[in-house]
Amino acid sequence: MQVGALIIGDELLSGKRQDKHMQTLIRILAARGMKLAWAEYLGDDPARIEAALRRAFAGGDLVFSFGGIGATPDDHTRACAAAALGLPLAPHPDACALIEARFGADAYPHRIQMGHFPQGAAIIPNPVNQIAGFSHGHVHFLPGFPSMAWPMAEWVLDTCYRQLFNDSPDIEKACIAIRAREGDLIGLMQDFTIRYPALRLSSLPNFGNEAIPEMHIEFGFAGQPALVEIAIVEWVKALRERGYEVRGKAPAAAG
Repeated sequence: MQVGALIIGDELLSGKRQDKHMQTLIRILAARGMKLAWAEYLGDDPARIEAALRRAFAGGDLVFSFGGIGATPDDHTRACAAAALGLPLAPHPDACALIEARFGADAYPHRIQMGHFPQGAAIIPNPVNQIAGFSHGHVHFLPGFPSMAWPMAEWVLDTCYRQLFNDSPDIEKACIAIRAREGDLIGLMQDFTIRYPALRLSSLPNFGNEAIPEMHIEFGFAGQPALVEIAIVEWVKALRERGYEVRGKAPAAAG
């Protein structure tokens, strides 16, 4: 099961706010030996949100959706989720009880709508203000506020997906080939891709910088540690046999 993210809000696409969710979700997943496979940014356009959610519900990925579950007119995510599922929005008794406990009579007529979810949804506890998020299948809906969303995402993972945690997460090891050009090494890259189908080979060309003035390429292998160790040794050997100067690079988590 792969993990994806939908990050919703006009303010992100206009530049009024910078997204913080994706990088934090990457770290949250990496701490559990997991990784983010994809992310999609969406504005507050109900048709696009519904279409994206329709794909998410139909697919097999674990998906986190950030934003748009409040009670203001530009919060469309709850209604779009219901439309994508072909289900009515219905008051969730536990979510509504939490809102009533927090706001009393002021929960009506607007705040109580934050407890209306697609029929059959389960709630996600909110440790900050007790206004719940919700889950339907493997799609999980969190508020846009980072202080709320991030512990809620951790709760979802720790409560529902421990079977996906990996005690031996992927790593990445890289090396730098000085004065290398990608066009000259495509054949070698293809050979290694065939030889190591379980690994991900990356190639990042650079025309020179302060640290390395010469043109160079950073090559990396990501995957299980033992296999990465073998592949990087063979790769460095192959580059040197072709006359390239090769410099090492510290290993990093492949999260």
